[in-house]
Amino acid sequence: MPKPPRVPPAPPARSSPARAADSTNDRVFAQRIDWNLFKLFVEITRSGGIGAAARRLNRQQPSISAALKRLEDQLGTRLFHRTAGGVVPTVAGQALLKICEQMALAARDIPHEVAKAAGMVEGSIRLHMISNLVCPAFDRALVAFNAEYPGIEIKFDIATHSAVIQAVASGEAELGIAGDHAPAAGLTYFPLMRETQQLYCGPRHPRFGDGPCHPADVTLDRFILTGEDETEQLRQFRRRYGLGERVGGLAENLYEVRRLIELGLGIGFLPTVVAEAAGTSLSPMLPEDMLPSYHVYVITRGETERSTPTRILLSSILHELEHPEA
Repeated sequence: MPKPPRVPPAPPARSSPARAADSTNDRVFAQRIDWNLFKLFVEITRSGGIGAAARRLNRQQPSISAALKRLEDQLGTRLFHRTAGGVVPTVAGQALLKICEQMALAARDIPHEVAKAAGMVEGSIRLHMISNLVCPAFDRALVAFNAEYPGIEIKFDIATHSAVIQAVASGEAELGIAGDHAPAAGLTYFPLMRETQQLYCGPRHPRFGDGPCHPADVTLDRFILTGEDETEQLRQFRRRYGLGERVGGLAENLYEVRRLIELGLGIGFLPTVVAEAAGTSLSPMLPEDMLPSYHVYVITRGETERSTPTRILLSSILHELEHPEA
């Protein structure tokens, strides 16, 4: 029988010429592109027109038009639709704008990351927070941060929930720790812990040590109010059951609230972790299944507005929250 024809072995697989060419073109483009053209493109987009961009940049309109054409030629596509009112980004222009925004964020990070890597971070952080915060993860973050960055000073200011939020929003504070039932636009919130409130009485109260009762049973009792330091969730709970109509005292510092309750001037709400530190001098009055609670947040402004020290401290706090001690 005749032998079957010999089939030559297949040649080794090679990358697609088109793919190799694309890779080469990408490298050439990155090497030859004038990066200032991207800044110019963003300025035209923000200004809404070539003439407006030229005025803002104090340049001649023909030079702006020529630079835009050069960028479009290198990308091989139009970036704007010309209209009677100015220019509008094309689909390609919108995609480029997103990339330019990402590049701008990366550029802003350069001094932060270089300073952090070189161990040259110094400065201060203004941190406004509510009083008597009990959060082990936050405490561990402060200890670790202080040990690693001794050149950074943290300036603490104790304030009410609303005052903390206002301080961060206005730029008076870089970081805030507070509860907020209606997150404000322009601020970023990171959940730190969930705080639970309980109604307490002191040793002189006739119900001391009696165990849980219904809120309706103590509506006529004198009450210690916390004023501006009262969260919205707690205020709604108190009003729902008619608590606090008879005022026995007012204090915005939780230590003072606790002291007034212990002295018998009235009953009042305290975070459970704060009351636990008082030992047996306070008696809880409400069933655990009806206690009001709310989130406490680490609050900052937008990422681009955070200083290097602020970014590092925030990162330390988030790390401790994600990796709690065993």
